[in-house]
Amino acid sequence: MAGSDSTGASPTRVVVHQGSRVLEIEFSDGKLFRLPFEFLRVHSPSAEVRGHGPGQETLQTGKADVGIDSVESVGHYAIQPQFSDGHNTGIYAWDYLYWLGENQEPLWQQYLARLEAAGASRHAAAPIHSTAAKRPKG
Repeated sequence: MAGSDSTGASPTRVVVHQGSRVLEIEFSDGKLFRLPFEFLRVHSPSAEVRGHGPGQETLQTGKADVGIDSVESVGHYAIQPQFSDGHNTGIYAWDYLYWLGENQEPLWQQYLARLEAAGASRHAAAPIHSTAAKRPKG
C-alpha cells in the first residue's frame, strides 16, 4: 500500500482548523503538512474509496465543502476522522499522512485530472427545487 513505508517520524502536533478546513500535522523530523479536508476525504484509505485491490478505486466527487466533525485517536499509530458527509471508515496511519503530505501536489493534480476525465466535479450538485408557480385561488 502506498504510504506504508515507515518514515521513522512521529507526529508532534495535530491541529484541526475548522475555518480553513485544513488538518495541520507536524512530525518529529520537522516536516509540517497542511492537508485540506477535501484532500484527505478523497484520499481516504478506506475500502469504500480505495476498493479491495488495484483498479477498484471509487472516484470521490462533490467533496469540495466537506468538513471534519471530529477526530479520534486509533492507538498510537493513527487517527480516524468523522467527515461531515458521514464518511468515517478511513483510518489514517501516521506514515500514510506523512506520505500524503510529501506527495500532496502530484496526488492533487492526478485527482483533478481523474475528475476532468470523468466529467465530474469537486462541487456537489445543487439540489433541484420546484419552480412551478402556484396557482392563485379563486
